[in-house]
Amino acid sequence: MRLLSLSFGVAAAVVQVVTASPARIDGCSLVKTAGDAAAIKGWYMQSTAEASSDMLAVSQPGFDVSSWYRVGSRGTVMAGLLENNVYNDTALFFSDNLKTMVDKSQFDVPWLYREELTFDPAANQRYFLETHGISSKADLYLNGKQLASKETLAGAYGGEKFDITQHLLKGKNAVLIRAYPTNYLKDFALGYVDWNPYPPDNGTGVWREVFVSQTGPVSLLKPRVVTDYIGNAVSSVTATINIVVKNSGATSVKGTLKGSVGQPSGANIPISASYTLKANETKTVTLTAQIKDPQIWWPKAWGAQPLYSLNLAAYIGSEVSDRAAQRTFGVRHVTSSLNSHQDRAFAVNGHPFLVTGAGYSADMFLRFDPAKLVQQFEYILDMGQNTVRLEGKQEHPELYDIADRMGMMVLTGWECCDKWEGWTYNDEAEGVKWVDADYVTAAKQMEHEAYMMQGHASLLGFLVGSDFWPDERASPIYVNKLKELDWDVPIIASASLRGFPENLGSSGMKMEGPYDWVPPNYWYDTQYGAAFGFGSELGSGVGTPELSSLKKFLTESDMNDLWTAPDKGLYHMSTIESSFYDRKIYNDALYARYGAPTSLDDYLLKAQAMDYEATRAEFEGYSALQSAKRPSTGIIYWMLNNAWPSLHWNLFDYYLKPAGSYFGAKVGGRAEHVAFGYGSAKGDVWLINHTLDKKGSRTIKVDLLSKDGKTLVSRSVEATTTPNYSQKVATIPQATALTDAAFLRLMLSDAAGKVLSRNVYWLAPTVDKLDWDNSTWFYTPVTKFASYKSLATIKPANLSATAGKAAIVDGKVKVDITLVNKAAVAAYFVRLELRDGEGEDVLPVVWSDNYVTLWPGEKVVLSVSWAAGGAGSGQRKVDISGINFEGVEAVVVK
Repeated sequence: MRLLSLSFGVAAAVVQVVTASPARIDGCSLVKTAGDAAAIKGWYMQSTAEASSDMLAVSQPGFDVSSWYRVGSRGTVMAGLLENNVYNDTALFFSDNLKTMVDKSQFDVPWLYREELTFDPAANQRYFLETHGISSKADLYLNGKQLASKETLAGAYGGEKFDITQHLLKGKNAVLIRAYPTNYLKDFALGYVDWNPYPPDNGTGVWREVFVSQTGPVSLLKPRVVTDYIGNAVSSVTATINIVVKNSGATSVKGTLKGSVGQPSGANIPISASYTLKANETKTVTLTAQIKDPQIWWPKAWGAQPLYSLNLAAYIGSEVSDRAAQRTFGVRHVTSSLNSHQDRAFAVNGHPFLVTGAGYSADMFLRFDPAKLVQQFEYILDMGQNTVRLEGKQEHPELYDIADRMGMMVLTGWECCDKWEGWTYNDEAEGVKWVDADYVTAAKQMEHEAYMMQGHASLLGFLVGSDFWPDERASPIYVNKLKELDWDVPIIASASLRGFPENLGSSGMKMEGPYDWVPPNYWYDTQYGAAFGFGSELGSGVGTPELSSLKKFLTESDMNDLWTAPDKGLYHMSTIESSFYDRKIYNDALYARYGAPTSLDDYLLKAQAMDYEATRAEFEGYSALQSAKRPSTGIIYWMLNNAWPSLHWNLFDYYLKPAGSYFGAKVGGRAEHVAFGYGSAKGDVWLINHTLDKKGSRTIKVDLLSKDGKTLVSRSVEATTTPNYSQKVATIPQATALTDAAFLRLMLSDAAGKVLSRNVYWLAPTVDKLDWDNSTWFYTPVTKFASYKSLATIKPANLSATAGKAAIVDGKVKVDITLVNKAAVAAYFVRLELRDGEGEDVLPVVWSDNYVTLWPGEKVVLSVSWAAGGAGSGQRKVDISGINFEGVEAVVVK
């Protein structure tokens, strides 16, 4: 294998994340008038081991914190230490440094977050302090007075609003939070189970922002919106707004709620309602808005994402008493039900919705970067997926705002394997069993998260359990809180079929694996995780980073172990107690199917081929069988991304570099596609349609090629495609009667001859033989492997490449790369990597296709794009490598 290099000079487009150092609030009030609300902009942070033990004194204005760490508005203790360069995550994530560089004992004591704020309290005004997430319990102080203790301010998702009016001083006021050490088995926190090592601080800290606000006597709480749209074409819909109105004064008050519903066009629909409140009374007021000719919100693949906004204020006479935080919503309708097979099936705006997506992981230290999240969501959409699942990582409100704007569905819910599922019937985890106080804490957390997410167009559903269902006491608490806050999407018992609470019934979701490698024909069977029903988390255990990424977190010895010690436990897999601590199952298959690697480069290229093959088959299987007798209804790949640099369980690596698993999933997720049914006796060909509007005649070109370049089959198949439907349209019996490994190319074209999908397989004379009877919860053994070893002897290809002129398209630099295979044999598994002038990866990057195999004499034009503008400029080049071609060529484009 040699490298072919293309380079072109364009303005560099490197996305950089800049975190500004927060400024202390000196002499400037965060809130000045009624209706103001603002997040505390930063904190001084210190361990209680290094500070006074007198919290009342520490929480007095003027206390000396000059030696404390200055941190941002939200972040765990470890995030704060990283922000202050006590640690460096580049060093921490390298090899096994995380377990040796950090003294974990420093997190055995509480840590303090303190800030001084300036207030100028006015008569007849109320002032509030509101938390939104402290992991996982804390004491709260203000000006030498304790407002709450860890007994009540508990749960990582809990939010509490405190009236601090009577405690405020004119001028400086001190807020102090004492965050207690988190124990995943005892506390409601954000855990990782076996996805990666636990963070040294167990995620302790003020991980979400704390807000202060000012109102008049009347304040507005929890505004939410629902519409009566049910998926049909309508001339108008009614938006119902419910909002809690609270009188904190000592006398009765009358007033008016005034505001508007902002339309995507920019026009406003006025709304208003009067209210009367007794002293200290709280009530819910309902308003309505009639939306004529509503613009419907759709998942990205199906349409546009128009959003409406709610703006509302409480008036007493002509004076504003409070303004509700602006909320956006979409006119859309989401439902789910159990089909005749008792499988969960979703519908969006009245159309059956095959859920295709992956499981999201938050950053190990709970650092939230909205720009990076946008990049990750862009990758999901580029792969043709429509949903992201959050298992207990609800993140921040920005996530749902971004999902709304981008057309990404979000399936969210609580996590598994720790305190969250401390049920007496949970025999698979060690979470401490719930006591009475835990149900109170759970209710507060559900209320907080329900309000934060309510009304977001992107919401697909909430799973009140993950591996196990909530008990008969907890489930009604969860459901009642969701319904109290006008939850308008499905509530589901859990992500598994182990059991269910009486009020919700069966989840209709299966969690039967796999989580480690299985062969492509696994997905076309009828057992365990195969492509039927709703797979809530399942994957083939792949996601091998490329060499440029491996060098960032592995030593030479670590990388050498990948191919010379295939059974060795690896720190950058899962935890040592996990079933996924080594790559043995994966490597057994790789060595048997592709041949023992001869070098690290050889191992990685074979790994990318196997990762591509595995993910493509999984997404193709679920797509092909969406209209089967027992249809596939949803697939959540395990996983989307990693909390730290990992050697598996991802569709793109920690550094946002897409590789084999990404492009396999992207091919398998195309909107219109043609797929080969692995394991079928006659070589089934499936025509897949995920659209709502594409229909009519299609042509499928079928070509089967020997490794020596001989044409074994070349024919066309005519078919008719139907929206949102998949069907078997042909067979290729020759593909199941091979005597040697060969290549199969399927090309789908529309009536005008436009190529909609190009798909190349490498096939063996026999398929992998699965031992279903000895399946475990995480994989099914293979007793006989398919063999592609003979492809290692394929003759050299002669590949040329040219780069077109760079152009700016939608704010991104875009360049076409033309590949031509001049040889009489296939150019097998051609990999393209975008680099800068220093040879570093340019990321994030979007390729129209990659890891492609070219037929003899074939020309393929690929496009690559990346963000325009930003810091830096200079040469960009494409490094091209493949299994069977030689040559180096440089093409410069001005």
